[in-house]
Amino acid sequence: MKTLQAPPRTALVLAQLLERLDASRDAVDPHQYRAVALRLRDELRDPDVCWDPLLEHSPAAAALYENLHYGDAGLCRSPLDAAMRAEMAARDAIAAARARPSPDTAASGAAPAA
Repeated sequence: MKTLQAPPRTALVLAQLLERLDASRDAVDPHQYRAVALRLRDELRDPDVCWDPLLEHSPAAAALYENLHYGDAGLCRSPLDAAMRAEMAARDAIAAARARPSPDTAASGAAPAA
């Protein structure tokens, strides 16, 4: 049985930086974001590392990890219940938006187009 290594310090720092960039209220340089994401992606490709501790504490790294392994495992780290609730909420919001008259139609008193 093969023993997996702990995530390297570089990956931890990159994950923290990616989290800070994601949470930033200020505009983030897209080239900087891409560079950090690509470096972290390269780290996450190491199959000899147990990534679970890092992925549990970094949603941005977890999303990147899922995208890297989507072909093999799909959304393996996303809780199914939360994803289903989000999809149902989106459907409800879309249906509610479709049911409301548009501001242009409501202001002119015209009948909505069918």
